[in-house]
Amino acid sequence: MRVGEAIALDRADACLAEGLLRIRHAKFGKHREVPLHPTTLDALRAYASCRDELSPVPDAPAFFVSASGTRLGYRAVHATFAGLLGTAGLEDRPGLRPRLHDLRHRFAVETLTGWHRDGHGVEQRLPRLSTYLGHVEPKSTYWYLQVTPELTELAARKLEAVLGELP
Repeated sequence: MRVGEAIALDRADACLAEGLLRIRHAKFGKHREVPLHPTTLDALRAYASCRDELSPVPDAPAFFVSASGTRLGYRAVHATFAGLLGTAGLEDRPGLRPRLHDLRHRFAVETLTGWHRDGHGVEQRLPRLSTYLGHVEPKSTYWYLQVTPELTELAARKLEAVLGELP
């Protein structure tokens, strides 16, 4: 999800019994449903339980709330992420400092790598990844993909299988 999509989530958008999130405020006015991995679902359920215990009568319909019970803002989210980077010892890396949006890029690359590793047809599945990320078309997803050593090795093996050994 994009940061803005997470911030815009209301409690009614988190369909935890169904294991999905409904994104109503996506880029270009699009709507989509995002299925959740069981570990993510567990974490969101734990968060919601804690949130409801601390704030049984919410000040906002937001799913993610501040300590005062209001909807989170961009600044607060980015400040928290910066604090986590500091805790992880990653704050003093000029030009290399991770950005919150990099998590989306990493997800795209890991998904593609997993498909290659498992022998799935990447070309046929790429539109699914694009839809999941909220992109209008696959060419928008290409910007998210970065070459990694594992992905390069998997692609080289696939190419060798098609071309055979070259002199």
